[in-house]
Amino acid sequence: MIAGLPMYDRPETRAANDRLWAAIRDRLRAAGIDAPDGLDRDTAPFDLWTDPELLLAQTCGFPYRAALQDRVALVATPDHGLPGCPPGFYNSVLVARADDRRGFRAFRGARLAYNEPMSQSGYAAPQFHAALHGFRFARMLRSGSHRDSARAVAGGAADIAALDAVSWALIRRFDGFAADLREVERTLATPALPYITRPDGPVAVLQAALAEGIASLDPGSRALLQLRGTVDIPAESYLRVPNPPPPGDGRG
Repeated sequence: MIAGLPMYDRPETRAANDRLWAAIRDRLRAAGIDAPDGLDRDTAPFDLWTDPELLLAQTCGFPYRAALQDRVALVATPDHGLPGCPPGFYNSVLVARADDRRGFRAFRGARLAYNEPMSQSGYAAPQFHAALHGFRFARMLRSGSHRDSARAVAGGAADIAALDAVSWALIRRFDGFAADLREVERTLATPALPYITRPDGPVAVLQAALAEGIASLDPGSRALLQLRGTVDIPAESYLRVPNPPPPGDGRG
């Protein structure tokens, strides 16, 4: 069995994520599940998500609906208690340089930094948000991570980026370059990054272990990971979110 890399894993959160996994692992073992000692931080995400030995991992809504819906089982969705979002939902924060005072509509033709082309918060959400304002981002820079997207904007390599709201909170807390950025506005909320298991995984046992594990964490770890608990969001809520055109297709 393997357990996967949390989506909000950076040096400052690693110990808290390990404490969370230990709490989940011990409850799974008490229920007779052969849970691994630690988290797998080395396997590529898609290989991890589709591994036949997957016990628990966290994915993003876009890859779930685009490539994983028939290859994994949903377990639960984290509730981060984000302002303006229903329980179990999140949104993207559109950021620009602090000295760039344009409103969002004025970013038509601007360069968007995005983490990955199959990221709900970093790519799909800003393209859908732009469509609501009558345009599409066509000039783009692929950065590889939300943190690097934010850094690209702060350093002038891009004009705007869409950052997962949880990632943005961590960037503001731990990265000095966040002082060079400002929030332009936020996108509509969509279901947050779901926990998944293999298709025949022990969903009910995992749900209980997740809920109890989060509740057992010390307040400092829960606050750092921005975790209030879990909620049950059906697959249909993920699948009804629209997919954007891929980068570089010449549209817009």
